Amino acid sequence: MEKNVETIRGDREGIVYEMPVYRIAGSSDDAPTAYIQAALHGDELPGVVAIDALMPKLRKAEGEGRILGSLTIVPRANPIGANQQFFSAVQGRFDLASRVNYNRDFPLLARPDVSLLPGDEVAMPADQRLKARLLKLSVGHDIVLDLHCDDEGVAYLYVPNALWPAMADCAAAMGVDAVIHWGGQSGSSFDEASLHPWLQIPREEARLDRRVVTTVEYRGTSDVYADTAEADAEGIYSLLVARGVISDPAVAAPGPFAGVAAPISHIEMVPSPCAGAILYDVKPGDKVKAGDRLATIVRAPGEEGGRVEVFAPQDGFVLTRRSHRSTGAGDDLVKLVGVAPSKDARSGALEA
Repeated sequence: MEKNVETIRGDREGIVYEMPVYRIAGSSDDAPTAYIQAALHGDELPGVVAIDALMPKLRKAEGEGRILGSLTIVPRANPIGANQQFFSAVQGRFDLASRVNYNRDFPLLARPDVSLLPGDEVAMPADQRLKARLLKLSVGHDIVLDLHCDDEGVAYLYVPNALWPAMADCAAAMGVDAVIHWGGQSGSSFDEASLHPWLQIPREEARLDRRVVTTVEYRGTSDVYADTAEADAEGIYSLLVARGVISDPAVAAPGPFAGVAAPISHIEMVPSPCAGAILYDVKPGDKVKAGDRLATIVRAPGEEGGRVEVFAPQDGFVLTRRSHRSTGAGDDLVKLVGVAPSKDARSGALEA
């Protein structure tokens, strides 16, 4: 395993960000290759600890000559966002200078050729420089995993329509609870930018059947535990074995995916009707019926009629809920996977 430290020049004199990158060379030119990154939003740590738990497995496989396809791994893919702090709280989702989400506005290449990306000699802000660098590291790999997390949620995947249901084996191997497949534009998120160049070339060259591109949502921001990290690492390892990056006869082939799978049009972002304190009746992973109470908002504490109830708009599966317990009017409370399209169905990205 080779370690290199990539440097990203900052926007002011004397500021340089460092980003360790690990590479393992594969023994077969025909085997699929894989790229794995975590913490694109700076402070999303479940993917970081999953990679930490994965690395010993990869070193063991390398030592035993079982790495067939090359791997590139970036455990913390956004040193800029990770260092944006206010009063000890990391503000890693948006670049403070541009106010752009770090998972938006990636370059969309006309073909899978990293020479099309700007080099360090081009004058551009640090967040754009980071995005170009991450694509330079990832483009060309058959498997691209972008590890994130939600507020509070189950483990789930966002999968492009072009790769579903062919990626059902990956969802099963990773042991996730749900898959949301999507089409259209996502504001040039990393997963869109990773797949886009392959969709611009002839299908026989793109070889979409062997491609894996997904945003992985590993539960919630506080779900940073040794046991879940180990389970997530086992899931990633199983995917790499199933897709031929690693040889390991001890790992069984994944069975059918038994979780929830739905198009993004079935997502209900259930908003709060008013400001107040949230009393949840449901948690991620619960199944609900139309009309079931999801939460109560304490709008006016102690007053008669000071509580407002929020009900499920349709039957569905609770994917996520907010981690805070204070809400403003119109803030999303619950992300529900409905059995039918939402009345405000959307395509592409769900939220900024």
